[in-house]
Amino acid sequence: MNVVLIVEDEILELEFLTLLVRDELHPDDKLLTCESGVQAIQLAKQYRPNIILMDLMITEIDGLTAIQEIRKFLPNSCITILSAYSEFSYAQKAISLKVFEYLLKPVKPIVFKEILNKMLKASSNGTVLVEEKPMELSVETTEDRLYFIEESIKYIKEHFREKLTLEMVASKVFVNPKYFSHVFKKEKGVAFTDYINQLRMEYACRLLEITNYQAYRISYECGFSDPSYFNRVFCAKMNMTPQTYRKYVHALKQSDSTDKINVGC
Repeated sequence: MNVVLIVEDEILELEFLTLLVRDELHPDDKLLTCESGVQAIQLAKQYRPNIILMDLMITEIDGLTAIQEIRKFLPNSCITILSAYSEFSYAQKAISLKVFEYLLKPVKPIVFKEILNKMLKASSNGTVLVEEKPMELSVETTEDRLYFIEESIKYIKEHFREKLTLEMVASKVFVNPKYFSHVFKKEKGVAFTDYINQLRMEYACRLLEITNYQAYRISYECGFSDPSYFNRVFCAKMNMTPQTYRKYVHALKQSDSTDKINVGC
């Protein structure tokens, strides 16, 4: 029987990792989860997991320190680190702690499952720490970074009219929310919230042009739960109220129509 411990302090990410791991386990295997380094050490002492998936930046005690403590009583457990940080010092420390893999987020589900199955196989064969070989750091490439940004943009464009948070989108591409926010702004040149609001403002303008909806209904249609906040964002982006924008657009259309009639005469 396998005992798998997942240590991750981001709730949505923990839920997705849990789903991925459960897909690969047998009914008699045990799956444990926790959010802090202290909890990880306590669970490791109590249940003695043979597979551990550890985030680095967790509360109370960081992941590397937790692994160092766990290694004192579980020297042969198969441990993989999942982290948004690629600093070489972290990788060096991980190597000294005989970590199986050091995966940089975002980790594609297919890659994660491949590594998990390798861990399960190595653990069952008793070969986890037999070979002393250099651990290969799975470095995040520009291609990987662009991949999760493209996937997140696609998801945002499909769901921006709904309630949408940074944490929700980050979980869809299996990335730490803080890391996702940093990379999103770097790649798109705008913060996540500003990007969402820009899409919503474009859609609001369209609705103001082609419908007779009141402003409060348009706010809900665009994904805002508070019409007052919608008005504030609209004024900040467009330098006018929704009502003024509608009058302005209609006046332009009437002017264009008049011009065309005059030309025809």
